[in-house]
Amino acid sequence: MPPASDLAPDIRRFVEQVAAAYARFPSVAGLPLAQARDIIEQVRAPWREGGPAMDRIHEQVVPCVHGDFRVRVYDPGPAGPKPALLYVHGGGWTFFSLDTHDRVMREYAARAGIVVVGIDYALSPEAKFPVALEQVVTAVRWLHDGGAALGVDCARLALGGDSAGGNLTLAACLKLRDDGAPSLVRGMVLNYPAFEGDCSDESQQRYGGPDYMLTRDEMRMFWDRYLRTPEDARNPLAAPLHARLDGLPPAFFAIPECDVLTEQSLAMIPKLRQAGVEVRDELYRGATHSFLEAVSISPTADRALQDGATWLRSVLAAR
Repeated sequence: MPPASDLAPDIRRFVEQVAAAYARFPSVAGLPLAQARDIIEQVRAPWREGGPAMDRIHEQVVPCVHGDFRVRVYDPGPAGPKPALLYVHGGGWTFFSLDTHDRVMREYAARAGIVVVGIDYALSPEAKFPVALEQVVTAVRWLHDGGAALGVDCARLALGGDSAGGNLTLAACLKLRDDGAPSLVRGMVLNYPAFEGDCSDESQQRYGGPDYMLTRDEMRMFWDRYLRTPEDARNPLAAPLHARLDGLPPAFFAIPECDVLTEQSLAMIPKLRQAGVEVRDELYRGATHSFLEAVSISPTADRALQDGATWLRSVLAAR
């Protein structure tokens, strides 16, 4: 099969445009982190443009024992208590930001008619596991306790994220369950999440080449930066595929067909169902990692965002 011939045309266009943008810069692989992060922000900047306008966007600082952090609140209007989605951006716990995921968060807010709160958690390797996880848990508790002042119905909260953000989403729900607060989150949005520290040879050979968006070597690097010790790789709050999964809220999975991480979602879903967790999973043919960012040019991404938003409306509906 020719390289990337299984990608949908709109997704292939996204991958090619991202690759062309990176080609204008030195390879980020050997650069200091600050410089690499700056290049990545520049490459991803065009993909946040356009999209729905919000009635109000503002930022706040949330106190946390692991270091205060920002949140960005997207309110699509009209005024009045609305459900909320706390969103955790991806980037291997190392890259990306509220800015790279600005449009994705606005899309969810507008399509689902909810407030979206983006979490600017501390990045690795400066902050290793469990710092980002504890900040996400803190953000959930903060919004539940004080969200009314932001126009949020605090009884109707969901948590979601992509890639490393999907990992942090599921891990945060595990932590809340174990801390005796499982009901704070009513649903999990899991977009191409990472659940353990490695990918199979088959997955790397099929979807880990330069014509896709993520490789096994990159994931190994990200995990090495995130974890404190090799023992952390067996901690269920770092690698949720090894967790006890009962008592979690319903989950929505957006799964790209052509991604080295897809096998991890396909392994997690039956485990969740066996544990009694309600799961809706959607496989997007011809999509690869990070494809939601391509919504400005991609019907595939548009469909996935709408599927997630429709599911959020349902799971966050008033009872």
